[in-house]
Amino acid sequence: MRTVRAVAFLVLAALVGVAPALARQPERCGTRLPSVDEIAAMEDAIAQASRRAKPSQVVPVWVHVITKGSGFENGELSTAMVRAQLRVLSESYAGRTGGAATGFAFELAGIDYTTNPDWFTRMALDFGVELAAKEALRRGGPETLNLYTVDGGQNLLGWAYYPTILGSSYAVLDGVVVDWRSLPGGTFAIYSEGDTATHEVGHWMGLYHTFEGACRNFNDGVADTPAEASPAFYCPVGRDSCSQPSRPGLDPIYNFMDYTQDSCMYQFTLGQASRMQAAWAAYRE
Repeated sequence: MRTVRAVAFLVLAALVGVAPALARQPERCGTRLPSVDEIAAMEDAIAQASRRAKPSQVVPVWVHVITKGSGFENGELSTAMVRAQLRVLSESYAGRTGGAATGFAFELAGIDYTTNPDWFTRMALDFGVELAAKEALRRGGPETLNLYTVDGGQNLLGWAYYPTILGSSYAVLDGVVVDWRSLPGGTFAIYSEGDTATHEVGHWMGLYHTFEGACRNFNDGVADTPAEASPAFYCPVGRDSCSQPSRPGLDPIYNFMDYTQDSCMYQFTLGQASRMQAAWAAYRE
């Protein structure tokens, strides 16, 4: 599974035609692409659950700060930075940043600190390390968001697991991992306002990337996100990578599920909100 996640972006680049210059940009997300069978299962579960979806939900959040020593440079985060990240999540999902209100709010259940250099530096590289760390640290049930902070290296900002993981023998992996430098006030330049977590939680809630299916019919499975041929980086205003008459609308570069920089992304759509609510009913109630 780790190998698949590590090459996911390169596979996607080959499938949807990412230009080499774009492929060299920082990899915002290492979330594994779903298989055909996983997509079919998730779509069926979400469709069946849509009628019992609830309009609002408070999500308890456990934040697991993993470090290799003391000091920010070694992964240590202040309580203030963690709380700032929770505010970013709540504001983004409440629509207060300019998008649709999704009905989700996030409440800090607790913070724990673990000094483990192996977990901190190798979780992004070694599946066995990730599994061991999560078996030791994970709290709560499917309704609890477990957020882990580690060193993702120079290019990987974070990853998550789709809710289908809950029905597998690896349910302990359920959760979100982000590079500690991506939290508000961090040092990952244009990716340090906390929206890496917003993006990864979207996957945890059942959302695909906006560019997942390129200009094909299914695209990301949400009707009100315009089709997009490939990830958008930085903030390319006016970009239209699916210009066919049957694919109207400019690329959704402001959407949290694209790859643009934090200052560019600020919205979910009503369709994404409905999908997340249905996915929650299907997997996390």
